[in-house]
Amino acid sequence: MSEREAGLNAAPRTTTQEPAGTRNLLAGLGTPVERTPVPGLQAEAAAFELDDVGVQYGDVTALKGVNLTIPRNRITAFIGPSGCGKSTLLRSLNRMNDLVDSARLLGEIRLEGEDIYAPGVDVVELRRRVGMVFQKPNPFPKTVYENVAYGLRIQGVRRASVLDEAVERSLTQAALWDEVKDRLDKPAVELSGGQQQRLVIARAIAIEPEVILLDEPCSALDPLSTAKVESLMYELKADFTLVIVTHNMQQASRVSDYTAFLYLGELVEMGPTDQIFLKPGEQATEDYITGRFG
Repeated sequence: MSEREAGLNAAPRTTTQEPAGTRNLLAGLGTPVERTPVPGLQAEAAAFELDDVGVQYGDVTALKGVNLTIPRNRITAFIGPSGCGKSTLLRSLNRMNDLVDSARLLGEIRLEGEDIYAPGVDVVELRRRVGMVFQKPNPFPKTVYENVAYGLRIQGVRRASVLDEAVERSLTQAALWDEVKDRLDKPAVELSGGQQQRLVIARAIAIEPEVILLDEPCSALDPLSTAKVESLMYELKADFTLVIVTHNMQQASRVSDYTAFLYLGELVEMGPTDQIFLKPGEQATEDYITGRFG
């Protein structure tokens, strides 16, 4: 289990308004801040709450002082330049960073009010509750049917009628059923890239998680497939909480309800997506969105 600490020892964050350049704009970043109210977020039920979260890989600090609330049944996007800590933050939400020996988490992450890094937490059960979809589609070398049924079989489900129902339901939720209902016994690798990604999403939702994490889910897809996955995400938020990492700011603006901008391992700003893109509260956010850096 990862080593835990109460938080990062740092002075209170200060914010600069100097517009002279990125270095000055971000000079005040690097220290944790108290959670500040986000317009519209107070009325939302929280899926995740993060308090002074940091992640270190050996002597390298990847994240520090992140205070963040992720609302339930909404799509939250993490944006920022490469190396800013987006994927590290995402992976901390289902303890995927535990797979890196040198990684340790500081601070506290709560899912539905429960500390997911507390002693005795069942990590396997946590990852059932918080599913993960990766950048590159990764179907198993099995049939379409067995890909979707895989997680249920691992859980001990054997009854054919239960598996059949779950496979059809999950593929329908993933907007894929009509395309593959006559190909369930065919190898999943024969599907197109976009179909494979939706199949992976169907596999994730078959075990009925509460949260789905998506790490650059459309970066390897063509525009048509990207549009289908984005439409799917919008539909899925009725039943799931979604958190997406994306380098595509247009995608974030299209699909997300809330957007968090990270830079150099810091959370610079979070808010409703319209506000972040049209009237950000931090100069650094505006500079990144308008292409002045990143």
